[in-house]
Amino acid sequence: MKNQENASLSIIKIICVSIILILISGISVLAVNTNLTDVKITLQNGYELTALTSKKTVAEVLEENHIIIEDTQKTIPALEEQIETGTEIKITDKSYNEIKIAEVSEQGVQTSLDELMQNYAPITEKIVKEQVAIPYETITKNIAETDKDVENKVIQKGVEGLKEVTYKVKYQNDVEIEKTVLSETVIKEPVNKIVQVSKKITTRGASSSRTSAVSYGGGKWSYSASDFDLLCAITAQESSRSYEGALAVITCACNRAESAKWRRNGTDPLSQYKAKGQFCYSIDSNWKRRLNGNYASYVKQAVTDALNGKRNHNYLSFRAAGTHSGQYIGGNVFF
Repeated sequence: MKNQENASLSIIKIICVSIILILISGISVLAVNTNLTDVKITLQNGYELTALTSKKTVAEVLEENHIIIEDTQKTIPALEEQIETGTEIKITDKSYNEIKIAEVSEQGVQTSLDELMQNYAPITEKIVKEQVAIPYETITKNIAETDKDVENKVIQKGVEGLKEVTYKVKYQNDVEIEKTVLSETVIKEPVNKIVQVSKKITTRGASSSRTSAVSYGGGKWSYSASDFDLLCAITAQESSRSYEGALAVITCACNRAESAKWRRNGTDPLSQYKAKGQFCYSIDSNWKRRLNGNYASYVKQAVTDALNGKRNHNYLSFRAAGTHSGQYIGGNVFF
């Protein structure tokens, strides 16, 4: 009886081993029949992945791995090419010419490859600098108070200015296709031509010059018409955006004139304006083009009000608005 049981167990073991061998053989045959291929895929951002696939073309492998190719991208090898074990698929950008040729093809335009390459040649850029003249303006001052019996006199000749303009220029097939201004630097400011219209003088009698005075505080400060015009011109050059901005500038000069700290530069606002290295008067000559009333009426009003005691701050210095802390008024920061 015991011998029969041992024989039965042996038969069962043989059957189990046989079944396992059959399963292993089937899996091997299945692997051979499916012909799996080991493929490396490198995305445009540098990420790499490895795929074991039975697909035959690059496009099928990417689709199986849910990878979408954009219109501006391409694969190496091409989508329609066959793959083999060890194949590496790279995804990269299309060139400018490839994109343009694809666009033309989609539009159904019939043309040759040479023509396409000619029409969509690479675009090159150059930085170009040119010197350009700045035209001057002609300003007419009518002091005749009538249109009859008058004469025109050029009291200031006009002179063109000069600026350097930097362009970014694009070329295709050595032909300029686009020109963009990057920056402009004024080398020399233009000088306006000023023409004075006055009543014609018919006698040789001596003439007397007319002057006007602006008084402050019962006569503390008074200026002739020409000095008052100079005050307004300098004020306008420092700030001519608004009445408050102009008032802030002349207020600064008045504050200095009344300050013991700044008294060395003078005891009136015009002397403060003329002090070396303090205001635009001694720094450049741009204020000259504003002489003879070439400023807004609110600048004149601001200067008049300041000379008569009006102030809009207590500061003694200012500079063009920037990183400096202080009170912002009319494009300048006062501190």
